[in-house]
Amino acid sequence: MNITIIGVPVDLGAGRRGVDMGPSAVRYANLRTQLEQLHHTVRDAGNLMVPTADELAVPAQHEKLRYLEPLGDVFRRLAEATAGAMANGEFPLIIGGDHSLSIGSVNGAAHAVAQRGGRIGLLWIDAHGDFNTAETTPSGNIHGMSVAALTGRGHHSLTHVLAQAPAVRDANVVYVGVRDLDALEKVAMREAGVHVFTMHDVDRQGMADVMADAIRLASTGTAGIHVSFDMDSLDPLDAPGVGTPVPGGLNYREAHLAMEMVHESGKLISMDLVEVNPILDLHNKTAELGVALVCSALGKKVY
Repeated sequence: MNITIIGVPVDLGAGRRGVDMGPSAVRYANLRTQLEQLHHTVRDAGNLMVPTADELAVPAQHEKLRYLEPLGDVFRRLAEATAGAMANGEFPLIIGGDHSLSIGSVNGAAHAVAQRGGRIGLLWIDAHGDFNTAETTPSGNIHGMSVAALTGRGHHSLTHVLAQAPAVRDANVVYVGVRDLDALEKVAMREAGVHVFTMHDVDRQGMADVMADAIRLASTGTAGIHVSFDMDSLDPLDAPGVGTPVPGGLNYREAHLAMEMVHESGKLISMDLVEVNPILDLHNKTAELGVALVCSALGKKVY
């Protein structure tokens, strides 16, 4: 496989600083070398240029959509880079950065597939729903609005990054690992009919059955699946370096099994790895685990 790495050092969508250093931490954990050891051809496209919070002010009218304009520009450029990589026959691997960046990466993947007459499914592995809008958000942080925007809900500049909107149909959105939802967000998700596998489901059914169902639902009627992997889906004992940790998450083997099953499905067409915060990490443990999970998704096996 020809893989293109795109770094997005953005933390404007989050409530805590630090995830802008995530791409550096993931690269330092030998991402490229480990992918090349799996016999992939890897091109590192470097980082998108992203302004820092120190350079910007949040206009009062955007307190419910913090950094809307600069983030909108980042999403557009990332969508174009992702779509361009796929048009060249490359697999886009986006490393972040906060989870708002997926508004760009998923739009880019959706646009590339739409050019061939298809649609994509979305597998969202996360402790959170990211299904808020300006009307429901308790924080104004756009990383909590990504899936809502990708399904056509929210501010126009978030829902229409490229021409196609929504980027993903509700029926092809599947969550795994959810355990922390805002009250109004939960209502919106139920009304939308997106598929949600909480940690309760993982505990009762087992990860293998959950992932089999998740992959089936995300891929039905689609040309492939974009996997958006938030490191806070893992338990903080395994992944301490995240901005919004929630106890009781996926363990090391459950996460690897999920990624191994994604690879075995043959449905993976693009991926992002987000919310690595090296300021809060221990000896780059979270970034190293993130790299290992990416490798499982891209073909690494125990035997």
